[in-house]
Amino acid sequence: MPANDLSLRSAVDVLYSDHHSWLQGWLRKRLGNTFDAADLTQDTFVRVIKARTALDIREPRPYLSMIAKGLLIDLFRRRSLEQSYLEALAAMPQEQHPSLEEQAILLQALMEIDRLLLGLGPRVRQAFILSQFDGLTYPQIAERLGVSVRTVNNHMAKAMEHCCLMQIQLQLS
Repeated sequence: MPANDLSLRSAVDVLYSDHHSWLQGWLRKRLGNTFDAADLTQDTFVRVIKARTALDIREPRPYLSMIAKGLLIDLFRRRSLEQSYLEALAAMPQEQHPSLEEQAILLQALMEIDRLLLGLGPRVRQAFILSQFDGLTYPQIAERLGVSVRTVNNHMAKAMEHCCLMQIQLQLS
């Protein structure tokens, strides 16, 4: 193993041993749940390992808490999405419910779409959803949003560019 890899591994080991308990307690206070706190603590350190930044960290607790806050937001977004999906499912007649396997696939797809649309402005996101999921034409979207067709066209171009860039980022990570 190259010396730089050994130094990086050593830095991660020290970071983990010095701050794991603190981070897990910090997360437990925010979540009120030991199991989720343990999962997010591990996910935080996995992010550090993947980023290969352990040697450069000067203030570990602010750095770790910043990563953990992002993971907390992701967890809350995922749970909110799951809850909305379950509510929609509960409103459907039982005989129209997809199988458990289909439900899992649908929920995974919803989460992927949510990730792709993350970072879009509300109007751009709304135009994209109206086009791609509701099947509205650009003139119909313009009327619904109270904007010009040209604005809808610009919104859609931004949304498509953003989704393509997000897809590339997800494939690289």
